[in-house]
Amino acid sequence: MKGDIGVIGLAVMGQNLILNMNDHGYKVVAHNRTAEKVDEFLQGPAKGTNIVGAYSLQELVDKLESPRKIMLMVRAGYVVDSFIDKLVPLLDKGDIIIDGGNTNFPDTNRRVAALKEKGIHFIGSGVSGGEEGARFGPSIMPGGSPEAWPFVKPIFQAISAKTENNEPCCDWVGNDGAGHFVKMVHNGIEYGDMQLITEAYQFMKDGLGMTHDEMQSVFIEWNKTELNSYLVEITSDILGYKDTDGEPLVEKILDTAGQKGTGKWTGINALDMGIPLTLITESVFARCLSSLKDQRVEAEELFGKKKSIVEGDKQVWIEALRQALLASKIISYAQGFMLMREASNENGWDLNYGNVALMWRGGCIIRSAFLSNIRDAYDIDPELSFLGSDSYFKGILENSMSAWRKVAAKSMEVGIPMPSMTSALTFLDGYTTARLPANLLQAQRDYFGAHTYERVDKPKGEFFHTNWTGKGGDVSSTTYNS
Repeated sequence: MKGDIGVIGLAVMGQNLILNMNDHGYKVVAHNRTAEKVDEFLQGPAKGTNIVGAYSLQELVDKLESPRKIMLMVRAGYVVDSFIDKLVPLLDKGDIIIDGGNTNFPDTNRRVAALKEKGIHFIGSGVSGGEEGARFGPSIMPGGSPEAWPFVKPIFQAISAKTENNEPCCDWVGNDGAGHFVKMVHNGIEYGDMQLITEAYQFMKDGLGMTHDEMQSVFIEWNKTELNSYLVEITSDILGYKDTDGEPLVEKILDTAGQKGTGKWTGINALDMGIPLTLITESVFARCLSSLKDQRVEAEELFGKKKSIVEGDKQVWIEALRQALLASKIISYAQGFMLMREASNENGWDLNYGNVALMWRGGCIIRSAFLSNIRDAYDIDPELSFLGSDSYFKGILENSMSAWRKVAAKSMEVGIPMPSMTSALTFLDGYTTARLPANLLQAQRDYFGAHTYERVDKPKGEFFHTNWTGKGGDVSSTTYNS
């Protein structure tokens, strides 16, 4: 009996996905560039299963049913291209290659087009959930060649996480790089969520002077509210974890955050598409700032930075902080969906935003209770341009506004950095302001560069230039992009 699917790459994610597929009755052929890794896997975690090994790509191909389905769980970039180049001569028309890594979506666009010319289908699939998700049910976001989806769908939906209604957290996203784009936005929102939680933690620790046990209790309670989510849950675990000396382990971890690029890609794409992804971009910059550890230590001493205690009823502040965190989190998701909407329109993907919310409901890192509400919002209005306009989320934003402003103002007053939480509030203030000062900005551009402007008392699309000093000319530059 030949294998149902082959998986190349036996790092943590690859091994756990294979074991997950085996649990659901699929025969998997496992391959790794180093034969020793295959032996270790077969004699270790895969011992006693129906998983078989392949010690060459030819052996892998020979052991698979047609159309062959081969999933790459390897490092994004040139490694994926290298395996594709080696596999193509061994495959037949109609066979399927799947990239399950964190790939930048233009690479998936390119690979879909190139392989189509050779008669081979390609799927670029985001996989989220980390080690545990891969083993017991990840969120899976496939896109690429639509012809390949019916062959992969049973496997992916079987191994994916399920909602409380047993709906698979996996569905077809769209053509070309749509799946990897959605996964990129997922990771961007993940950056934002994590940064917002760390800002709340610092406000409690440095501003309110709370102990780690107190903070753990707060996050446990928050997880029983609309903030219920994987990241809030693990934060309570982390704050309660003690080192061998009985002290909180988290305080012994160097405060320099790493990143693998997906948050940066999200910010770059937002800039390219003109979408104000302010919160997520601030969270990326916060990681960049954290890496300047030596400079920050010197600057604290140079400026004589002192910690200021936040005065007042601690419980009142904690509730205000909860509301500020919840409102900011909504903005993070809202901005992410704005970016997906623009990308869908630009690339002709026809994304189903309710389905995206469903795929994120379980298994993935940003899974949270209110993703069900996001799905409901897009079921009611598939063309919803701003998530905060939905009645459920609008109500939360309006009810949280006073507390949100109170926390943002106090953080600035006492010098606690909260870049993502404050930028989320500033975004909403800007988004809900009918007239912004960009009229002055356009006058400045026209003054020094003759870039022209439109007038409120003239039809949109009609451009004007003013000789502001009487010394310039009447020749204008090209029109601006609004």
